[in-house]
Amino acid sequence: MQGKKVYQEKLFASFSLSNRVPAENFYRRLRGVLDLAYLYELTAPYYGNSGQKSIDPTVFFKLCLVGYLENIISDRKLMAHCSMRLDILFYLGYDIDDELPWHSTISRTRQLFPEELFEEVFTHVLRMCVEKGMVSGHSQAIDSAPVKANASMDTLELKVPEESLEEYLHKVRHISNTDKEEYAARKRKAKEDKSDEDQRTNTASKAELQAIGSRTKKWSKDQNMRQGAGGKNSKYTSNKMHYSPTDPDARISVKPGKARKLNYMSQLSVDTGHHVITDIRAYHADGKDNQYLQDIVNRLKPRLQKQGLLWRNCIADTGYSSGENYAFLEEIGL
Repeated sequence: MQGKKVYQEKLFASFSLSNRVPAENFYRRLRGVLDLAYLYELTAPYYGNSGQKSIDPTVFFKLCLVGYLENIISDRKLMAHCSMRLDILFYLGYDIDDELPWHSTISRTRQLFPEELFEEVFTHVLRMCVEKGMVSGHSQAIDSAPVKANASMDTLELKVPEESLEEYLHKVRHISNTDKEEYAARKRKAKEDKSDEDQRTNTASKAELQAIGSRTKKWSKDQNMRQGAGGKNSKYTSNKMHYSPTDPDARISVKPGKARKLNYMSQLSVDTGHHVITDIRAYHADGKDNQYLQDIVNRLKPRLQKQGLLWRNCIADTGYSSGENYAFLEEIGL
């Protein structure tokens, strides 16, 4: 006889979240081995003694970890995702009828803590991995990856002082309909602009301006069209000429065959023993890998030494190669 399931809300239910999460579940196992109780003492100086209670700091850092593991960079999407996952709710210490923090609470808490605190938490977790024998320290592989900024290319504005905008446009390109719209919208968006004066000011040299002018002049017939794009409002963009008012630290970057995007550049080092991340930092996306190698090494080597590990081999692709970097690595024994 064919069955048919009929759903009907229950007025009363007996439900235990811990019984629904299997013993072999990743987040259940993670909850058993990763003790974050030390965060209460570590974060105490950043809170007052009165007012409403904040989000539990251990919950905040667990949410950051979940966002990384689930590859979710939006706080809004992260909270929606967590609310649908029983195992993640169990890991966070929330029951099915507990209200999760607002996504804006996560953003504000992230701004509350300084970079040094995140570094200390990272080092603490790395120390736990070392104690478990998961990090050899002998060989470190370094690579980079673009990280999409929380900003759209459509929000880009010309990187010049407001009073000289029209004069500047005449120097480097013929004024297009898009430029006129940008000029009119600039004043309307002034209050929403998160950049400072230095980030809004053009830093291109005279030679660079001439090069930009020559390149854009060739496109005078298609001033509103970017090469390879079909949109009528597409335009040539560069970090010398444009900035993002919503995320001023983001930079335009491009790979062959790919569209230009506002990105950051993540530099990551991984221990080859068990693929444990030993260092990570975000840089501006308009720089080259070889520009960041020395900074990565100067930060990573003392971190490994403090854990009693000896670093001997540095593994990286040719993008990190330069005569200066070879000399530097040889000098420090890598």
